Amino acid sequence: MTEPVIEAFIESHIEAWAQRAMQRWPNVPHLYGWLRLDRRGRWLIKDEVISRPQIVDTINANYGADERGAWYFQNGPQRGYVALDAAPLILSAPVEGDALSTHLGTPAGAVSRAAIDEQGGLWLLTARGPGWLTDRDLDWALQRLVSDQGLVDEARLATVLALPPGATTGLALELEGQRLVLERIDEAGVPAAFGFLREPTAPATP
Repeated sequence: MTEPVIEAFIESHIEAWAQRAMQRWPNVPHLYGWLRLDRRGRWLIKDEVISRPQIVDTINANYGADERGAWYFQNGPQRGYVALDAAPLILSAPVEGDALSTHLGTPAGAVSRAAIDEQGGLWLLTARGPGWLTDRDLDWALQRLVSDQGLVDEARLATVLALPPGATTGLALELEGQRLVLERIDEAGVPAAFGFLREPTAPATP
């Protein structure tokens, strides 16, 4: 489908969800395998980017997680579960200062955990949830990495990336006056470590 057709489809589908919600509450089946969040913070339906602002705003305002760490778009009683290319939140750095924002257009809040993967990707646990710092902002992060010897250069960072997951990096991320120990993690282990599912599936029925 072309992008306009996809957007018209999801818009009509959202309306249909609302109608079914009123008619069939609470027996509305949840959806899996339709929605995805990419590493640029874009919503996709069946691999087509959703660009219509009304739809994006609706998803952003109704995005959350269940007890499994599976993230979804809530529409009435129905949930559209989201596959994640990276993390539930795509984080971006400010022009000045340390206050990160999310792809939802909201503040990420305080950061309580930081980890770096084998490719230099930065994973942060924020007050809003687990996030991945967009790779466009890695220079911003590098300026905030410190060790006992001061700021971290690219050679020291390369040494850290070569470490196995779980190794002590000797580095910290300095944000808003606090130092967070920088963990070494491989990307494959991020979902389990940060408590989310990348590819939610329907729970098995008993």
